[in-house]
Amino acid sequence: MSRKYADNKSRRRELMSQMEPNSIALLSAAPLRFRNSDAEYLYRQNSDFHYLTGLSEEHAFLALIPGRSQGEVVLFCQEKDKTKELWTGILMGPEAAISELGVDDAYPTADIDDILPGLIEGRDRVYYSMGKDGRFDDQVMDWVKAIRSKASMGAHPPGEFLMLDHLLHELRLIKSTAEIKLMEKAAKISVEGHRRAMAYCKPGIKEYELEAELLYTFTRNGSRAPAYTSIVAAGDNTCILHYNSNDADVKEGDMVLIDAGCEYAHYASDITRTFPANGKFSPEQKAIYQIVLDAQTAAIEAIEPGAAWDAPHNASVEVIVQGLVEIGLLKGRVPKLVKSEAYKEFYMHKVGHWIGMDVHDVGNYKIDDKWRLLEEGMVTTIEPGIYISPDNKKVAKKWRGIGVRIEDDVLVTKKGYRILSEGTPKTVAEIETYMARPVN
Repeated sequence: MSRKYADNKSRRRELMSQMEPNSIALLSAAPLRFRNSDAEYLYRQNSDFHYLTGLSEEHAFLALIPGRSQGEVVLFCQEKDKTKELWTGILMGPEAAISELGVDDAYPTADIDDILPGLIEGRDRVYYSMGKDGRFDDQVMDWVKAIRSKASMGAHPPGEFLMLDHLLHELRLIKSTAEIKLMEKAAKISVEGHRRAMAYCKPGIKEYELEAELLYTFTRNGSRAPAYTSIVAAGDNTCILHYNSNDADVKEGDMVLIDAGCEYAHYASDITRTFPANGKFSPEQKAIYQIVLDAQTAAIEAIEPGAAWDAPHNASVEVIVQGLVEIGLLKGRVPKLVKSEAYKEFYMHKVGHWIGMDVHDVGNYKIDDKWRLLEEGMVTTIEPGIYISPDNKKVAKKWRGIGVRIEDDVLVTKKGYRILSEGTPKTVAEIETYMARPVN
């Protein structure tokens, strides 16, 4: 087996150790997605499937059968085909999959309907991600029906179907050393992209010109795609949380909010920076920005093993409410404003989310209706923000249309935290100094 896939093998072993006795787990590769009649989107493997196999090909299936004497890991993948490879690239093939991926058996995908019902037959339980892929749901049921049709002849169909997601996603939630290195690489590339866009920014350009600087940097450094659709918002657009048109003018006096991160080797980064288009904060922009930065600092410092998931969010809320009271955008006592959630007019989202193979990564935030506790190896974003709608007539005009979000990727360590996405100017002074430098 190639050392490249050793982690995938250990993950399969760990997952099977947690499965119920006499069970089988089934996973399918991601299907091709078409952007028009005959042109595909860039293929991206299903994260769960890639986590367990490392295989980046479509038309593949994985069966995990703990305790099976003939082999616990069975893969179905595309056969070697010189004609197809001429058009779409080299395929691994079943024979190489056994030696490279460390699976016990591998068969052509074309043979799956003949082989897989026999692997399911005699198993009491089937684990798979029900309801996520209608075609795969139908396929699993067809295999089960084939077994049930032979029940009168002694065939033993499964009697229980279990969601695979909980077991698998809890494994994915805790990152290994190798995964953290990949996430650090993704973050490093993204930091360079943000720095490039910030340096290039000036009034008179289009939002998509800044996006182009990001994409160039991502691709040049080995990322094949962003981890999500980049947000490049100027002026009033900074107050639209999921803005992605990225086609407006960047004007004098605008703030620019860029929420963008690349994906590297199947791992995501997610960074947001906000800065003045002309390189100099106005007093109002500076006041809002400093509140958000202080809130992010407080939230990050609340991260440590054993802290509740919502502790960073609560810390950010306290700072934001206090700051909004001090500049007059909220009126009243801070505890009462926090309890009544009066801040949600300006700060309407949580402070972060899990990040890993997916930008909004898997893993429950609550266990038994209680916020889960942070553990070493978890990675979360920390991204507080303040958004003052241009239509908000309750505040003075000078505040309207200012949107600020600051986001970093943060690893929970043994004793606290480590920021994976350091390196982009973040304080007011750092941003103004950096943007004043000549563009190379």
